[in-house]
Amino acid sequence: MEMKQTKKFNVVDVLVVVLVLLLLAFAGYKLLGHSEEESSTVHISYTVKCENVSKEVYDNCQKYLPSQLMASGQLYDGSIKSVTEKPYYVLSGNGQWVEDPNRVTLYFDVECNVPGGSVMTTKVGEQEVRVGKTDYILKSEYIELDKCEITSVTWDK
Repeated sequence: MEMKQTKKFNVVDVLVVVLVLLLLAFAGYKLLGHSEEESSTVHISYTVKCENVSKEVYDNCQKYLPSQLMASGQLYDGSIKSVTEKPYYVLSGNGQWVEDPNRVTLYFDVECNVPGGSVMTTKVGEQEVRVGKTDYILKSEYIELDKCEITSVTWDK
């Protein structure tokens, strides 16, 4: 008479299978990036300085504020709230700084909601928003200025 050996699962085998399934589920969860922290949003306010701008641009910007932010043809959850005009100075032939009567410096106040995360990389579209960034393009439905500088950022918690 021949005896058939049948393998039975014991408690250790079941625990190993459960542990492997839990590790796979956790790895998938992390790789797909579905953490609660990443899906939250952060409200930011920032100021953008644009120098050497025609006075006409200031007058025309006033007509379209507030103006929703956009990039690459897509609108974002934020807007340009206001603009302030300041004098723009140039160096005269005698080495003195004088106000340019045709050019101004504009300060735009912007508010936006951006995705939060464990590492704060604040982006509107593909542009990073950081204090001191000097190649920022301020773009909305009706306004676009390049070579601007971000002078301040406030992250609400």
